[in-house]
Amino acid sequence: MASLRRALISSQRVLKSTAAPNRIHVSSSLSSQPHTLFCPRYGWVSRFSTTTQPMDIDLSSEESKRRLFNRLLYRSKQRGFLELDLVLGKWVEKHIHSMDENGIKALVDVLDLENPDLWKWLTGQEPAPEPVNGNPVFISIHKKVMSNLDNHASPETMAIAGQPWVRGWDDFKKGTDSPITGNQ
Repeated sequence: MASLRRALISSQRVLKSTAAPNRIHVSSSLSSQPHTLFCPRYGWVSRFSTTTQPMDIDLSSEESKRRLFNRLLYRSKQRGFLELDLVLGKWVEKHIHSMDENGIKALVDVLDLENPDLWKWLTGQEPAPEPVNGNPVFISIHKKVMSNLDNHASPETMAIAGQPWVRGWDDFKKGTDSPITGNQ
């Protein structure tokens, strides 16, 4: 136990001695020593911090535009939620070059939303809150998703608007030994 304590103390000293631009020092009310926490980037909210840092939107030069567009394209295609990766990635890839600064800010706001909530709102499983529903990027993506669902999904497999999806892709193949719901 003592060796673990020594290792933690030495690692804390190393962290304190190395200054990084994305760290803040917060003093705790329990002790007089400051603690180092990592700051969130790109508007993400950290459980340790009550402030967010807005994403720098610099459209002054071609290089800064290219960097910003690549960053946003990456964020839209690599969310860790396959359906959103495909929907958002394709939409951003098609529309990002025609967006102005306000459109990019609206896109950043959409990309900052949590995956499960965003997917439910885009597919109509739950109504979106008012601030999200007023976002022009969200409205455009939502219209695209709903038109794709209306055009390509069979009516038997679609849920009622405002209800979660509970049926699987092979529900029409039910037999006497088939599961009641899902695609098992």
